[in-house]
Amino acid sequence: MRAPTEALAPAQAVGCRIVIDAPMRPRRVRARLPHSAEPLSTLAGPANVVMQLLWPGVGYGVMESRVHSGSLYRHPVKRTRTTFAYLAVVMFGSDADRARYRESVNGQHRQVFSDRTSKSPVDYHAMDPRLQLWVAMCLYVGFEDTHELLHGRMSDEQKELFYRGSAALGTTLQVRSGMWPVTRAAFEDQWIEMCARAHATDAIREYLLRLVDLEFLGNTILLAPIRPLARFMTSGFLAPVFREQMGIVWTDSQQRRFDAVMRTASIAQRLIPRPIGTLPYRMLVWDLRLRHRLGRPSV
Repeated sequence: MRAPTEALAPAQAVGCRIVIDAPMRPRRVRARLPHSAEPLSTLAGPANVVMQLLWPGVGYGVMESRVHSGSLYRHPVKRTRTTFAYLAVVMFGSDADRARYRESVNGQHRQVFSDRTSKSPVDYHAMDPRLQLWVAMCLYVGFEDTHELLHGRMSDEQKELFYRGSAALGTTLQVRSGMWPVTRAAFEDQWIEMCARAHATDAIREYLLRLVDLEFLGNTILLAPIRPLARFMTSGFLAPVFREQMGIVWTDSQQRRFDAVMRTASIAQRLIPRPIGTLPYRMLVWDLRLRHRLGRPSV
């Protein structure tokens, strides 16, 4: 447990990162980004989508997209598969896999841009490296947060090792290598700066609250008891700055419950051998290679 007097990291101090209530891991225990591709890391998925879409250009790009085949509300299974396939290619794919997937995604992204004749309140284009940089940084934050919650907090040295290779989260698409912060410390400084630009309009907030409540899965009565848990877990993975934008109230009692849930999850995660835990991601890479050989679309 964190000592009460322990200083928070800069991003945590200004509310841009969640506070990790987990013990420090031994100095000898190190990890790299692919080690975070674990089953229970997906618990943070909905919160990560919320973070991404709180940048207006990303949020309105998703809400107003002309590419209906990639809509979460219209095709939830396909959208989920393509999202995890991207992460799989980044962490376990070859350079050739990444190049092929980049071109497939680019074909979709080229069609997503604001229409000057429309009433969209922001200008955006899905090929904009700045928007993709924000999305990639959100993805990194999600992986680092869940890995620390499940396996213990990392020292600065351990974080730097974990951070190596993370640029591929963005450079697999349009983010230029020079745009990605060179060190983990530089990442934190840029993250704080970029978080200040996150903003939820009423339309974005309503859209995201529907997502948090799992409306994309339909209104079946079977989901009714799951929705409060889904909102609770998503809220727990959101840093204070994002909760504020979403109008989510988060109490100390809720934080204690969330920490207890994640301590239980960390025990469960450690019972899963890493080769088994990462198998779904590796299978997605194999699936993409098979799709390529058969001439089928990747996304």
